[in-house]
Amino acid sequence: MGIRTGQQYLDKLNSMNPHVLIDGEIVTEKIADHPSFRNVARTYAKLFDMQHDPKYADALTYESPTTGDRVSASFLVPRSKEDLEHRRAAIRTWAEYSLGFLGRTGDYMNGALTALAAAEKWFAQADPMFGENIRKYYEHCRENDLLATHTLIPPQVNRSVSGSEQLGGQLSARVVEEREDGIVVHGARMLATIAPIADELLVFPSTLLRSTPEDAPYSYAFALPNDAPGMRYLCRTSLYNGGGTHDEPLASRFEEMDAVVVFDHVFVPNERIFMLGHPELCNAFYSETGAGALMTHQVVTRTIAKSEFFLGLASEIAASIGIDGFQHIQEDLAELIETVEIGKALMVAAEAQAAPSPDGVFLPHWPTLNAARNWYPKVAQRFPAIIRKFSASGLMALPGEADVASEALPDIELYLQAKTLTGPERVRLFKLAFDASISAFAGRQALYEYFFFGDPVRMAAALVNSYDREPARARVREFLERKD
Repeated sequence: MGIRTGQQYLDKLNSMNPHVLIDGEIVTEKIADHPSFRNVARTYAKLFDMQHDPKYADALTYESPTTGDRVSASFLVPRSKEDLEHRRAAIRTWAEYSLGFLGRTGDYMNGALTALAAAEKWFAQADPMFGENIRKYYEHCRENDLLATHTLIPPQVNRSVSGSEQLGGQLSARVVEEREDGIVVHGARMLATIAPIADELLVFPSTLLRSTPEDAPYSYAFALPNDAPGMRYLCRTSLYNGGGTHDEPLASRFEEMDAVVVFDHVFVPNERIFMLGHPELCNAFYSETGAGALMTHQVVTRTIAKSEFFLGLASEIAASIGIDGFQHIQEDLAELIETVEIGKALMVAAEAQAAPSPDGVFLPHWPTLNAARNWYPKVAQRFPAIIRKFSASGLMALPGEADVASEALPDIELYLQAKTLTGPERVRLFKLAFDASISAFAGRQALYEYFFFGDPVRMAAALVNSYDREPARARVREFLERKD
């Protein structure tokens, strides 16, 4: 089959019957047409359509090694630096379309599946069947252009204990039965972004597991279709308020739903199980397979596009109201420029130092990517603050689209004009600034980026513990011993 069109994606989505609870309503059919999901589903459909557009097709696709059909470049196994660059070009094409605001485009989990499928030998440590399963599943997703998301962590009830100890181990999703034909899973997991509009849900290892018998039921990796029997999604309230692209330019397009996943004795067939038991292997699931490197390669590419958007938005605001010559404004613009260029430099450095894994997969340099993923969540918190500073009370003086089309237009043209913009043009620009800096959508984006890879404090500790500091320390010791 190969790459799908947007309409094929929407039709497939509407043919599924997930159990989705949102604002007290249970939705089990035609998800793509529901008001809470309709717009973002069509944004995702646009991404699928871009693969067929001659303008983007070379970057977004490649020829399937098994069928010859065009398939998504996010499934390309990188065997060279050129392959890595092809993957980045594809990621960047989608990221620029979404301004970096879509955090769960298909290329994110496709990167994980690509690395995992190439690490078939690693899975054989547990069972050769698992390696064969992940390879076949990867090929299934590649050839059918499926959109997958994943669910991450145990419910947060008592954070002083591990997930396996929450309410005596009864809360977190766990294996409650092992059968000849598969397993049965019961419990819950957070936090499945875009789950209601995805084809597939990947349930992979997340929080660190202890190598004890008590953690074995929580040690697994498997995949399920979005509407697997017994699986329920508990969604948060949508941050899109129903306005058009004028009043909610970002939320109306890019509001990705987050959901808690409840597994009510869900059956997982053997062919969809990629790991079972083996807490020590689950803890190494991302690092030793290369999945973490390819996922982070996607994230850093996306966040560069997002940084560029905020630089562009801040520059437009500053020029429009004539503050771009003030030095304190230029200081903030310089900060945004630095963020963009540091992000680009980290990407170049990661790819320049890429090397083949034991499986022959060219992986970008992990220490550099690890530094990037620790750095960005903190600097990104400055983006909305800078937009608020530049816009000031202009964010509050914003009539809506209906007002611009009403008899109030003369007042808007006279009193809300800017140095370089008409009144209606300024309103539209500042609506974008509002949605990027102080709306509920903007608040969720800031939280999402800050905790994207987990608790920044724990991430920092992991960075310190994994980084080889001995060469730097040795230079200090050598200097102390010098006699010249």
